Amino acid sequence: MIRFECDYAEGAHENILKRLLETNLEQTPGYGLDDHCETARELIRKACNAPQAEVQFLVGGTQANTVMIASTLRPHQGAVAAWTGHIAVHETGAIEASGHKVLTLPSENGKLTAAQVRTVYNEHWNDTAHEHMVQPGLVYISQPTENGTIYSKAELEELSAACRELGLPLLLDGARLGYGLAAPGSDLSLADVARLCDMFYIGGTKVGALFGEAVVIMNKKLQKDFRYHIKQRGGMLAKGRLLGIQFETLFTDGLYEQISRHAVEQALRIRRAFSDKGIALRYDSPTNQQFPILSDDAVKALGGKYTFSIREKYDESHAVVRFCTSWATQSDQVDRLIEDIAALRQERP
Repeated sequence: MIRFECDYAEGAHENILKRLLETNLEQTPGYGLDDHCETARELIRKACNAPQAEVQFLVGGTQANTVMIASTLRPHQGAVAAWTGHIAVHETGAIEASGHKVLTLPSENGKLTAAQVRTVYNEHWNDTAHEHMVQPGLVYISQPTENGTIYSKAELEELSAACRELGLPLLLDGARLGYGLAAPGSDLSLADVARLCDMFYIGGTKVGALFGEAVVIMNKKLQKDFRYHIKQRGGMLAKGRLLGIQFETLFTDGLYEQISRHAVEQALRIRRAFSDKGIALRYDSPTNQQFPILSDDAVKALGGKYTFSIREKYDESHAVVRFCTSWATQSDQVDRLIEDIAALRQERP
């Protein structure tokens, strides 16, 4: 069985495993205060063109989102997000468990607009009973979105300008940020993300690391006491150097960008195979996630050889499924999938 249901099925890039072994018997301070973490911080600051950034390391994405949001909001505030946003659908109420409501907005493509943010903000403050309601306290987005779509630089600039005008911190979930930056047509850089967001994280778990996310805090007000929030929510890893070594390696010699491009290239090969077969795609994703609309027969035929996730029912006889590549996806695995796609008997929805 060849697995395409996620981008964390494999372990870690061999360079990371090599460095972890090479440094295994080093004695270092704990809790991310070691030289490897500090080197990783400097490499990330350089990549972001942000020497003033605070960089802290956490183990996983849900943990990162929860700490970022809970540290930013006051008790009566909530996080504005697309209804498809990860914090709204795939984190088991982690944000709500921290005491903060996720205020969801409709989105067909997974993205939020500046106009939507202004509307939800104004609707709250124009309501005479606003003090009886959860106050919008920040805006959460992800790059790429849950639908594999990406923000352009112009879209992110407009959203950032609206957030700053309204005093709403803009937080970006970057679990798959490498794949978003590597997508064809993307005109965003890490430096752009750092310039336009108040806080974001660079995902390692899904992009070559064993585990780990690097939280980058640009807003000085949000930098204060962030490590207290990490500790309070169980996110401060005693052997913090394990995170530092991994990001130190990913941000050396362009490895992060290189392996991100590989995943996207393999995903686009799969996309072309579905398109060549006349199979429609639910979302226009240029990233490592592809969402073909398959007949039930096609789902059954491919499901005998490959794992993939069922996203939603499209109609009585079709479903939207997700094929997800990773930094480690092998070309010959994609070759086999492409051959089987070409052999499908597919009825158009």
